[in-house]
Amino acid sequence: MIIVTGAAGFIGSCLVQKLNEKGFTDIVIVDDFSKTEKTLNYINKTFSAKVDRKQFIEWLQTNSKNIDFVFHIGARTDTAEFNIVVFDELNLNYSKAIWNKCVQYNIPLIYASSAATYGLGEFGFEDNHQVIYKLKPLNPYGESKNEFDKWVVQQKEQPPFWAGLKFFNVYGPNEYHKARMASVIFHAFNQIKENGRVKLFRSHNPNYEDGKQVRDFIYVKDLVKVCMFLMENKKHAGLYNLGTGRARTFLDLVNATFNALHLTPDIYFVDTPIDIRDKYQYFTEANMSKLISIGYNTPFYSLEEGIKDYVQTYLNNKNYL
Repeated sequence: MIIVTGAAGFIGSCLVQKLNEKGFTDIVIVDDFSKTEKTLNYINKTFSAKVDRKQFIEWLQTNSKNIDFVFHIGARTDTAEFNIVVFDELNLNYSKAIWNKCVQYNIPLIYASSAATYGLGEFGFEDNHQVIYKLKPLNPYGESKNEFDKWVVQQKEQPPFWAGLKFFNVYGPNEYHKARMASVIFHAFNQIKENGRVKLFRSHNPNYEDGKQVRDFIYVKDLVKVCMFLMENKKHAGLYNLGTGRARTFLDLVNATFNALHLTPDIYFVDTPIDIRDKYQYFTEANMSKLISIGYNTPFYSLEEGIKDYVQTYLNNKNYL
């Protein structure tokens, strides 16, 4: 039996689909299923049980002997949420409880961390266990993820295998419910459909031209392949970056979105809002050498390939993975 928390969400539901493709059907999906806008993410997946997030820890205790692996993907991911109590409950303490149960019952665990832990990137983007104590995340979400990472690496008692995956900028199908927090590709596609143009933030950093801010964008189909690789190998526990290792500009991204729709790009710029301007990341790029060093050698989608597949296979007809 495999557990997937956050299974009704964007990444969690894509992971369930990948598990199904690999022949796994004894899957227990965990989430807050009262949010009906996420129902289409999981309704056509094959799973053996649904467990409400609030009942999961108790359920896990009762069913521990049957569990082979836990993917803890669920989290509060709103970077504009500043109520620390929310993150302490959902991202920190809840994750600690899952970790402790996996230790107690000897269950391997993969959990979602985030590239938001890196802040402005002043200490680089290397996934070693020493640098996490120096990092300065820019919001409570990033802080909650980094606090859990720090707590994890200090634990003497560990699951038989564990990996904390620092997701970079993930995009792809099943993010329809995310609204404001959906990927830039999702928003660019909708802006093109609505008015034929795409709005980007102007650069307020003299080292970057407008639209030349860069991020490491990773297609969710690549992300779940890495999850499967780690589950199947269960070696070399630790924190791992999960991006492509190649930063691309927002102009590249928007141009690729227009191209996937066979349209001529029409882009304009607006000022970055004052309230987030000092927290705006101009550069992120995952150092992927650690994952590669343990044998992961599957090529990642290029930004153009990923966007083409996302737009033409999913967004155009609002299809789900």
